[in-house]
Amino acid sequence: MRAKGISYDTGFVKDGAISRKHFDPKMVERELRIIRDDLHCNAVRIMGGDPERIDLAATYAADLGLEVWFSPYPLELGGEEMLSLFADCAERAERLRRRGAEVVFVAGAELSLMNPGFLPGDSTDERVAFLGRPHRVRERIGEVSARVNEFLGQAVALVRERFGGKVTYASVPLERVDWALFDIMSMDLYRSAEVADRFAEGVRGLVAQGKPVAITEFGAAGYQGAGERGALGLEIVEYDEGGPVRLNGEYARDEAGQAAYVRELLETFEDGGIDSAFVFTFALYDHVHRPDGAPHEDLDLASYGIVKVYEDRLGTTYPDLPWEPKAAFATVAEYYRG
Repeated sequence: MRAKGISYDTGFVKDGAISRKHFDPKMVERELRIIRDDLHCNAVRIMGGDPERIDLAATYAADLGLEVWFSPYPLELGGEEMLSLFADCAERAERLRRRGAEVVFVAGAELSLMNPGFLPGDSTDERVAFLGRPHRVRERIGEVSARVNEFLGQAVALVRERFGGKVTYASVPLERVDWALFDIMSMDLYRSAEVADRFAEGVRGLVAQGKPVAITEFGAAGYQGAGERGALGLEIVEYDEGGPVRLNGEYARDEAGQAAYVRELLETFEDGGIDSAFVFTFALYDHVHRPDGAPHEDLDLASYGIVKVYEDRLGTTYPDLPWEPKAAFATVAEYYRG
């Protein structure tokens, strides 16, 4: 693979609240340096809903020589709000690119699921639940694809007016994106039990279409059986208006299983000819590790992060940072080191 990457969360914004409460620039720079030096990444997908935060993290990453995938992530925004966010971020990405950085602009992600107006449902949960009714999805897939592509046509035109580098979009398969609009085909792609027998074939099918292919999101949560759920690992979390609160039951920690899943998919992507891959994710800062609490309070079990984040202490491997690497951290480092 050309680009060996991981995603970096600057905070997802929903209803005015941001998921990463503490955003210290010194810590951000330190973590990105670890991503380069210890994980051996040469690319990073900077994700989030706050343009200032994305810009700051992307600048640090560029200064470290990393290829930057500048990735505004709109949640529950309408069309005009998304276009405004993309315009702002495209101008920031272009300033970074003109400084000499390698920058790819990611014009949103999974819009049909994360934003209203494409699939039935007033929330992400309702839209994801709709996917559990395959016959209804088949009836609507043409309509959904047309809506997604109509919006992406507007978004890409707006972005290209402001940004001179490569443009892509982090899609899900049901959207049937018109890739003629883009320089890179990108997909968030998880292997679940339902698709495991044909997953590798699907990867090869993407590459056979001729454009460079990026896997913009893949990974597993850290509890036993999470890999079989693929992208649905967070469904064991109960939320309120302030964010994640507790798990909906007791689950067994399985860091080895998370690590094995990540390694197997990296091998599948490399064997299949994927150009770029981004592990999801370095850390989910609001899904904290509570080793001294009740089992259902340990939100890290549901986290796709390859580090477990503490809320009340520093780690030991990196004593200046409030997290500890999981087994998947070592797996990514070993694989990317080659």
